Amino acid sequence: MEHKITVAPGITLWAEEHGDPAAPPLLLVMGANASGLAWPDSLVAALARRHRVIRYDHRDTGASTWSFDEHPYGITDLADDAIAVLDALGADAAHVVGMSMGGMLTQLLLLDHPDRIRSATFIGTMALDGGPAGSEIDPELAAVWNTMADPRDRAAELDWRVEHWRVLNGGEIPFDPEEFRRSEERIIEHSGRHDSPTAHARVGTEGLDRAPELAAVTVPALVIDPPRDPVAGTAHARHLAGLLGRARVATVPGLGHALPESAVPRLAELILEHTAGAG
Repeated sequence: MEHKITVAPGITLWAEEHGDPAAPPLLLVMGANASGLAWPDSLVAALARRHRVIRYDHRDTGASTWSFDEHPYGITDLADDAIAVLDALGADAAHVVGMSMGGMLTQLLLLDHPDRIRSATFIGTMALDGGPAGSEIDPELAAVWNTMADPRDRAAELDWRVEHWRVLNGGEIPFDPEEFRRSEERIIEHSGRHDSPTAHARVGTEGLDRAPELAAVTVPALVIDPPRDPVAGTAHARHLAGLLGRARVATVPGLGHALPESAVPRLAELILEHTAGAG
């Protein structure tokens, strides 16, 4: 079931539900500049066997409103959007799974709306303080990011996105370019445009200086360690877990900053084990 949810004047978000409407809600929060369709369908289906799974497009991604240049916003507004999605769909509380920036939004939700979060799972996520001292983005990935906003036709944009995922994948789990090309073709069709989403690289970051507050969080948290992640790997996972009040770390061998189909069974197993334990 698809929805259009108004979160601010003139701004609507696309959202989609899977699974039994009476099952415990589980909200998937994707990373920066990424459509909710970047969550693999196979992962959504696996989680939907036990949950009412909700995924959505952030502002300026997918089929949601693209309007950053006319109506700029901050990262805290993106966190508020997640609560607006739950409100619109009548979900008083949900298990939340955050990927990359989505995990940073989840940290803000834990601080500001702990009563709405049954459990939190983080994948490839930096802590609100930016992570451990000395951590840096992989130079190869930084070079790809430097071309993110370059104008490209549809074919060149698809090639860029596939290369981006190849670098993000981390080099250990075999990379299937056609798997990610099919995913991005679907996202372009869903979005109705092929230009690269870049707004989240420019959002205001006020309100992120709250890492010390995470120690008081009592919501059960699972931090998935992606050892080959060129953005937020093992050091980031352990740093985030150390800041949170109730967190455990689980490693998915070979995982990078992408969600290839081959990693889905283990990810689903870990998430479902965590949500079942959280009640």
